Amino acid sequence: MTAPIAISFAETDLDALAGAAGKLAVLVTPDGKMDPAARRLNRLTRGAVARLVESDRWSKVKTGEGVQIGYPTGLEAVAVMVISLPRRPSVEEARKAGASLAQFKGSEALTLCAGSTARVAELSLGLALRAYGFTAHKTAEAETPAPATIMVAKPEEVAAEAKPMMALAEGVFFTRDLVNEPANVLTTNDFAARLAAMQELGLEVEILEDDELAKLRMGALLGVGQGSDSPSKVVVMQWNGGEKDAPPLALVGKGVVFDTGGISLKPAGGMEDMTMDMGGAGVVAGVMRALALRGAKANVVGLVGLVENMPGPNAQRPGDVVTSMKGDTIEVINTDAEGRLVLADVMWYAQDRFKPVGMVDLATLTGAIIIALGHENAGVFSNNDALCDAFLKAAKAEGEGAWRMPLGQAYDDKLKSRIADMKNVGGRDAGSITAAQFLQRFVKDDCPWIHLDIAGVASVKSDTTLAPKGATGWGVLALDRLVRDNFEG
Repeated sequence: MTAPIAISFAETDLDALAGAAGKLAVLVTPDGKMDPAARRLNRLTRGAVARLVESDRWSKVKTGEGVQIGYPTGLEAVAVMVISLPRRPSVEEARKAGASLAQFKGSEALTLCAGSTARVAELSLGLALRAYGFTAHKTAEAETPAPATIMVAKPEEVAAEAKPMMALAEGVFFTRDLVNEPANVLTTNDFAARLAAMQELGLEVEILEDDELAKLRMGALLGVGQGSDSPSKVVVMQWNGGEKDAPPLALVGKGVVFDTGGISLKPAGGMEDMTMDMGGAGVVAGVMRALALRGAKANVVGLVGLVENMPGPNAQRPGDVVTSMKGDTIEVINTDAEGRLVLADVMWYAQDRFKPVGMVDLATLTGAIIIALGHENAGVFSNNDALCDAFLKAAKAEGEGAWRMPLGQAYDDKLKSRIADMKNVGGRDAGSITAAQFLQRFVKDDCPWIHLDIAGVASVKSDTTLAPKGATGWGVLALDRLVRDNFEG
């Protein structure tokens, strides 16, 4: 997998600045106050830093962003970046500064003088997250990024704070790699193998093959994958870091490794993006990796349904009726509304086997959520205000956009079928809500539940603050925070 860049913390050594190779960076407050490192660099560059921060240009620099000084006099470094950042920045400001530094750094070594500025660990997370590139299928030899060194007043203290954040960065990178992979590489077999490899981190991993799924009567899930040569699977990942035998939090992910729409074929334009239709499963995998790496003191189980939705001689047809593991029958009106069929069986299995304290499912489920919320927010649906509020608080704290959407009987009524217990779609209007209503039919009354429709946020066409265009890894940070704040002992 793509590895985060190496970041280390060291005591501030002003005498080393003149000979530092690669690139240098300093932090200056928005009102132009310089710390000892900035003043030393100002002397070495014969007043270049002071000229910058005293100019009109500095007043226009946004917090967390910076200005470069190229090939500065008096330094070995090829460039210096002066970052505008308060001494006590917010989490968002600190991470944005780190992201700015990642773009400035490129593949060069970076030395940042952070002094006694607060939230330097958060800055390092922003640096790590933004310094991502997916190059697995480039024939040109990829440059190995040089490390970053951050000089601070208390390096051991900051390093300890940053350590679990680097576990998060690795979890996010794992998710991004999975979502960015093409479907001829990330088959259901390959996906399952990558998850099984996480046993090395202390996760318990089981792979349920299609014959086992048939014995479990997962007719909804199996119907989706029956047109593909790739076998359908369910992968179960358990992290038992909490009290022995305490019920876990369950995370359930949709893992459609490619979605043609099946017989209800999608238009050709943009179909290549359907490699990301396993985004929900990718997020669950990334969260489980992060929990294991940081040794979370909680019990969490991650379950993903891995299928490929293809047309073919054995493909599911519109009008077919399938029987779910729960026992309910489903009239398949549209074979492109397949993710909810996968989730229905995996969610029921998760509740039936693990009796979770709560359940969160994630899926790139509907285009309708993009119409409603664009690419800024995931849609949040829930049957439990306390769990939902806890997640929304976690998402806000981590800067991951999330917006609660309604549920209600009128939406549920749109799923009535003439020949089965329900239809898998409820019409064009309120499409993301009726999809959530479908899923709620597979949630037991006593199980607190959240459905996250991440179709608009899992992969994007332009850069974000903390990610280049493509897979974002949205949800890993928020769900890890949910676990930390609400389920760790």
